[in-house]
Order: sequence, then C-alpha cells, then structure tokens
Amino acid sequence: MNARRIGALAGLVVLAGAFGYPFAWLLSAAFKDRSHVFDNNLWPTPFSPQNLVEVWRAVPLLTWIGNSVAVGVAAAAAATISSSLVAYGFARYRFRGRNLLFGLVLATMMLPGAVTMVPVYLEWHAAGLATTQVPLWAQNLFGSAFYIFLLRQFFLGLPSEVFDAARVDGASALRAFTSIALPLARPALVVVFVFELRAAWTDLVKPLIYLREPQFYTLPRGLKVVLDRFGQAGESQWELVLAASLIATVPMVVLFLLAQRHFVGGLVTSTPGDR
Repeated sequence: MNARRIGALAGLVVLAGAFGYPFAWLLSAAFKDRSHVFDNNLWPTPFSPQNLVEVWRAVPLLTWIGNSVAVGVAAAAAATISSSLVAYGFARYRFRGRNLLFGLVLATMMLPGAVTMVPVYLEWHAAGLATTQVPLWAQNLFGSAFYIFLLRQFFLGLPSEVFDAARVDGASALRAFTSIALPLARPALVVVFVFELRAAWTDLVKPLIYLREPQFYTLPRGLKVVLDRFGQAGESQWELVLAASLIATVPMVVLFLLAQRHFVGGLVTSTPGDR
C-alpha cells in the first residue's frame, strides 16, 4: 500500500468521523440521565434506557410515525411516478420548443419555497384540504425539476435501439415506458424515491402550515411538540427530547443502509447531448 492510498484512507476516516460524530453523540445522549445529557462522553454513564420508554408513553409517537410513513411513501411515489413520466417525454420525444420548455422546468429550481408558500396554501384552502395531510404529498403529483433532470439524463443514456425494436414489434409508447424504460432506470428511480422519502420524513414547514389536529401530525411536527413540552418549559428534560429525536432518526439510517447499493448506479449518470 503506497503513501497516496494511505493518505486517502486516512482522509476518508477523518471525514467519516466528522460526519458520524453528531449521530454518535445523539445515540449516547438519548441513553443518559438528565445530569449528564450534555457532557461529551460518548459512553452513557449511567445507562438510562428508560428515556425511550418515558417519551414513548408521554406522546403518541406510534401515531406520528405511522403518519410520517404514509405521507412519506405517498410523497415519494408521487414524485417518482410524475417525474419519470415528464423526464421520459423530454428524453425520448422531439417536439418544437422542447429545449425551451425543459429550461423553464429547470428554472423553477431557482424559486425559493417561500415565494410560492402563500399562493399554494390559498389553493389548498379553496379546495377545502388546507387542514389535511393531502398537501404534504399531493404537490409531488406535478413532478420535481431536480428529479426530472436526474431521470432525463438517465433515460438519455439508454440505448435507443431497444425502443426502436419495441416500436417495430407494435409496443405502444406507454408499454415501452413501463416495460423497458422503468426497469432499466430502476437505480435512478430508487434514488429519487429515497431522496423524496427522506425529504418528506424530515419536513417540518409543511406540517406546521397545514396540520392542526395532533392525530394528523407527522414525526417532525410531533418532535416540535416534544421540544415545546420537555425542552423549553418545565424542568427541561432534554434527555426525552433526544430520545424522541433518536427514534425519528434511526429509520432513515436503516433506509440508507438498505438502499446504498443503488446510489452509485443511480447518481453516476451519463450526460449525452440532446437527440
């Protein structure tokens, strides 16, 4: 092993430690008692697993987790399906103004979310859905500019001969999309699904705007309740706040570990020229 390889490995270890330390601290603090929760010892002494039991009993975490799973899966599925349809159209079909329209789609990424927050809320209010979970996922039915760009690049890298052969065999455009394009683009679709699921799982802004009833709260909105109840009032029971935060974090860590083998294939896409 040469010096360059050793240096690269050492750098990776340092970076891994820098990114992993916050989670290690959270994991440790969630099992500490109140007097030691903010010390810098990564081994919890004394060990207090009852923090998880207490916060589980104090607030309806199971309901909030179920809401987050439902909203996250719906949001991820809506974004994946709609974005893949639009991206496939931009990648496989020629029509007048295609590049201009695609540029306009990409330009929407320059708009901050705060710009459209009020008009979007007024639309959902007019539809009578402003106090439901529907706005948390239904907006993804119109696709996402970033995901459209990512999937378009992947679709452009697929061999056109396969689609030409399918057309000769009488396959419709929808059949070619569902039977050829989607299976070949599975790594990119997994990346889009996981990215959007993580975004919905950690989103606090939309639940704060739309959700009013505690039984509809997602996990981030519920953590805000836990913070207000145990972290900013009374005896400041931060060990319970951190225990709830750990419960909210672990599912995303597990999801990433399960899906990580798809990330390289999904993110490393070719960038061919327009056809």
